Amino acid sequence: MMGPKQEAQAALFYEFSLEDHVPQDHLLRSIDRFVDLSDIRQHLAEFYSHTGRPSIDPELLIRMLLIGYCFGIRSERRLCEEVHLNLAYRWFCRLDLSDPIPNHSTFSKNRHGRFRESELLRHLFETTVARCIEEGLVSGQRLAVDASLIEAVANKQYSASKEEWDTDRIDVYAAPRAVREYLDTLDEAAFGAATPVKPKFTSYSDPASQWTAARKGPAFFAYSNNYLIDTDNGVIVDVEATRSIRQAEVGSTKTMLNRVKDKFDLHPERLIADTAYGSGPMLGWLVDQQIAPHIPVIDKAGRADGTWSRADFEWDADNNQYICPEGEALKQFRRNYSDLNRGPTGKGVAKYQALKHTCQACPSKPKCCPNADCRKITREEHENARDVARAIRKTDQYKVSAKLRKKVEMLFAHLKRILGLGRLRLRGPCGAKDEFLLAATAQNLRKPAKIFPAPQQTQKA
Repeated sequence: MMGPKQEAQAALFYEFSLEDHVPQDHLLRSIDRFVDLSDIRQHLAEFYSHTGRPSIDPELLIRMLLIGYCFGIRSERRLCEEVHLNLAYRWFCRLDLSDPIPNHSTFSKNRHGRFRESELLRHLFETTVARCIEEGLVSGQRLAVDASLIEAVANKQYSASKEEWDTDRIDVYAAPRAVREYLDTLDEAAFGAATPVKPKFTSYSDPASQWTAARKGPAFFAYSNNYLIDTDNGVIVDVEATRSIRQAEVGSTKTMLNRVKDKFDLHPERLIADTAYGSGPMLGWLVDQQIAPHIPVIDKAGRADGTWSRADFEWDADNNQYICPEGEALKQFRRNYSDLNRGPTGKGVAKYQALKHTCQACPSKPKCCPNADCRKITREEHENARDVARAIRKTDQYKVSAKLRKKVEMLFAHLKRILGLGRLRLRGPCGAKDEFLLAATAQNLRKPAKIFPAPQQTQKA
């Protein structure tokens, strides 16, 4: 028998509890246990006026932003609508059914003002990292670093070539916010000072973004999102926004390693990265910091004609010479200089050479230097550190590190496919930093929430 038609019945009183209507296994219940916003008001106190109309609770704004980045809600206008309708979102934001939702413009006002001035989002991210360390998810022994391109809010149709772009012609007072931020970062190693090479195109709307074709496809404007993670559980211990060029990405590694050492006293036993980080200066810095570089070496000493390369020669550090496969020595200097200024400096590129008459009589000359009178080899300033990295690559630990490095790539895949951050929504270096920090915070909060889910409570009858 067909039942009666369902019609809404108006009632004078309702007995309703959000707590009872949010499922016990909802992700937000687990995330809520690891969100510590107790010191936000104290952190922002000096950035609020003592007079005037009371402001919206900053904790509410942060909780709403966390929902947006945890569930891939990219639009703040849509985020307000979702919080208004979703009971679980209201519960997480500590809102009752009758409480109003802030206007979407409130986020922009606070983000461009007190949030950036106080570096609140950096503070929120570091608080989350500290909680992960407290829960035993981070050991700090094996860290991995990598960068990923995130498309900027810029279009080639509104850009200038390097011949047309002139920084001196920009009116600072009439320029948009993103352009003013670009001018402020011209001397920063992560942006303007990363390289003297001018980009092929510069966007008028977001000039700090980099025109790049690193994906081997159509070029576009982008920023680089740099992650430093602990490989135990894939927790992001630091994040940095830079231009999308190798110099800036590699340079950010030093910044992040120094920052986690100062903030969390994390000094890794090894650093895992791909070949882009295998330059001599980077490897030399890591070895000086007593960090084992589990990184492939950038080596251009190989020869395509089949003759012996530098790798076929044995380095004799005690005597500062190379030994060729035939047992002959290649030396940098063959006399003792009385003038110290003429001797070896230990900087730059050193040249090592065999004796001419030795090479002429050598039976292996066709394999070594068929088109030269004698064999010459160059050795870079940081070659000792490169030798350390080469030796590590032959170990079983390096094979383990090569597998662990994929955890960084998995985080970037999760960032783009699940959280929806394949393209930025904010312009300028500060906008990129804000989005990367919030996304990394959301990813870190989801990690302990999955490992330590909220305990299931028995429903009341």
